[in-house]
Amino acid sequence: MSALIGPVIAPDLHVMTFNVRRRLRRTWPPADSWHRRRPRLQSLLRDELPTLLGVQEALPDQADAISDALGDRYERIGRGRRADGAGEGCPVFFDAGRLELMDWSQTALSDRPHEPGSRTWGNLIPRIVVRAVLRDRETRTRFAVFNTHLDPFSRRSRARGAAHVRGLVQAAALPALVTGDLNDRPGTTALDELFADDVLRDAWTSAERRLTSEWGTFGGYRRPRAGTGRIDWIAATAEVRVRGIGINTRRALGGWPSDHLPVQAIVQLRERTNP
Repeated sequence: MSALIGPVIAPDLHVMTFNVRRRLRRTWPPADSWHRRRPRLQSLLRDELPTLLGVQEALPDQADAISDALGDRYERIGRGRRADGAGEGCPVFFDAGRLELMDWSQTALSDRPHEPGSRTWGNLIPRIVVRAVLRDRETRTRFAVFNTHLDPFSRRSRARGAAHVRGLVQAAALPALVTGDLNDRPGTTALDELFADDVLRDAWTSAERRLTSEWGTFGGYRRPRAGTGRIDWIAATAEVRVRGIGINTRRALGGWPSDHLPVQAIVQLRERTNP
């Protein structure tokens, strides 16, 4: 099956967000087995080759598998969410031939963001956001990206986390993209917080064209269904032109790579002009 977007040329950037489903020792159904999913994930990524990829639920060996699929041009940033930097993470991968890393950080989604592993908003598991400042080598535009995974159980944690990410976008004072599994659908408190004050826009609704139907992004290894809600998101500031966006329902090598579907967009950036 052909790529949904595939490699692009400047000034376009191909942005993807993908919850790749953490590897578990015991899995059910069989489709959840990492042994089965790894080649499927790698096949999809080799065909798509996004310029910028925000990943959620990646254990270190899974992040290594993604790096192997993307190839030597790609670099990654991010570490595990635990206090010692181990465990599941939200790494950001980018084509270093196209994008130059200027700065990056990883902080906790909590009242103590600079304390690794901290959690104060009702989530039992630490939650993180990975921030990167990148420069497009072709257009020389500097921009920020924020990749995160909000808590699936605590509504309060999701709302506080979304508001915190919005604050980080404001503080960056750059064109910005947010990628993530937000574990909430359009119209919920968390998404209202993320889009408050018009700091960010939903890339799906602001896109010039939609490449697919609006599938529910938590597929659960089942046939995709429309109208069940997007919980995986790409958001962008006003300086980001979203030329196209889609939700990738591709079955690679006979099955889905994850219980989530990746969301992919073609974007163009322009520098922020200060009043």
